[in-house]
Amino acid sequence: MKDIDLVEIRRALISVSDKTGLVEFAGTLAGDFSIELISTGGTAKTLQAAGLKVRDVSELTGFPEMFDGRVKTLHPAVHGGLLARRDEPSHIDTMRTHHIQPIDLVVVNFYPFEQAITAAGEAAGFDHALENIDIGGPAMVRSAAKNHRSVVVLTDPLQYEKLRKQLRRHGGATDYRFRFDMAIWAYSRTARYDAAIHRYLAEQYYAGSDLPERNIDAAGLTPVLMPVLRRVQKLRYGENPHQPGAFYADSEPAQGLAAAVQLHGKELSWMNLLDADAALALVGEFDTPAAALIKHANPCGCAISANPADAFDQAYAGDSVAAFGGILALNRRVDAATAGRIVADKRFLEVLLAPDFEPSALDMLRRRWVDCRLLAVGTIPPPPRSAALSLRSIVGGVLVQQPDYAGFSPERCRVVSRRPPTPPEFADLQFAWLVCKHVKSNAIVLAADGQLLSAGAGQTSRVTSCRLAVELARRNDHAAKLARAVAASDAFFPFPDGPEILIQAGVRAIIQPGGSKRDRETIELCDRCDVALVFTGERHFCH
Repeated sequence: MKDIDLVEIRRALISVSDKTGLVEFAGTLAGDFSIELISTGGTAKTLQAAGLKVRDVSELTGFPEMFDGRVKTLHPAVHGGLLARRDEPSHIDTMRTHHIQPIDLVVVNFYPFEQAITAAGEAAGFDHALENIDIGGPAMVRSAAKNHRSVVVLTDPLQYEKLRKQLRRHGGATDYRFRFDMAIWAYSRTARYDAAIHRYLAEQYYAGSDLPERNIDAAGLTPVLMPVLRRVQKLRYGENPHQPGAFYADSEPAQGLAAAVQLHGKELSWMNLLDADAALALVGEFDTPAAALIKHANPCGCAISANPADAFDQAYAGDSVAAFGGILALNRRVDAATAGRIVADKRFLEVLLAPDFEPSALDMLRRRWVDCRLLAVGTIPPPPRSAALSLRSIVGGVLVQQPDYAGFSPERCRVVSRRPPTPPEFADLQFAWLVCKHVKSNAIVLAADGQLLSAGAGQTSRVTSCRLAVELARRNDHAAKLARAVAASDAFFPFPDGPEILIQAGVRAIIQPGGSKRDRETIELCDRCDVALVFTGERHFCH
């Protein structure tokens, strides 16, 4: 079939929950282009109150709205007017026989299901969620999108101005490319809407069952997974210039970096976003003021202190060489004192994230760096931040898991050495354990006084990670602190050779999951050296 290009809009059906810009938009349709307006319920009342002439959909169908509004537009007079092919004589004859009028434009946005379940919570209940599942809206959108050769469909107030430009350019008509584009967006919207409903219903089904607490389906890993993804940003490229890339949000309303407000600097890149997310996740582990510096997905600096300025100083001093060009996150508002520390010397940062910035601090940072991206991320709640799943593509499919929400559980820890850790050592063990969770495995972390001294990351041998962590600590002038340092390992030590390297460097306490067949040898080594050893019973692999 040859594509129809210009199609004049004579009749529009409008039924929207989000009435942003509605009156002005409908006024343009009726006033500037003499388009007949058909509408339903609350939308019709809004337009009539604004003085616009509106034909009620019940007049078109010959039936009133039924079942508390559940049935309004599910009628051949509506869907025939949308689906009939304008270039097919038999379709035209059928329309005449049954007195069906063509509908050239559909403007629909759905019952706000995503917002309803987010805002209402458990108090409103399951029935409230069901009543916010739109039926007629998606049906009209799908019909109009299918017949996009002749019909325009809009699903978002942001598209109103695009249509106005089309009508002005073509004298009240639209071109085929525009209708095709709007159809693609329409099916994207129905897909996201259905996926949100599927996810909610699946959660309710398994939450109300007597399945074991850690059952895989109860965790959200249902037999059919429908992630809700919405593109929020086009990226210049992915990891490398020859790889196209984009950033998608997986929740409504947006969370994390998808909800961040960029206050300054260049456009964010693929790697900026990956590292910024890692930095945000790390500082979110701590209740006290914390700062984290990430380089190539690994922490190169992290510290907790009584205030954000001191936390930054200690984090940057962890590895000032690696910190150059890194991503910095703080879990407190950036004040003038903290900003002054950050801009001191010849430091350079790619991205700086924080809940908010004092005006004077923001001005100071903007003047210091033209290109540094400054992001206000709002409140940083402790993990878990959401019920989102972690997805990773492989050839032929996707690996899905729940994110690692486990933190530090003192009640699960077990001191297995003769000497227990001192209170300062135990505090540092907790800090090191939480940092180690965010280091690529095999991971070894050295810490002292709430400061990350070094991390052995991403090595194929845990012994090599131990050597690397010690070497980096010494290179960064932390040799003196090694005499009171603690160490964390993301998984058990299969042999005592790794702990031996750490103890020889001065480490006084070690925390690890335990579970090796040779745990007894490691325990005996620690006892001989008067080193405290704590087993957590949990592993933190991060590949």
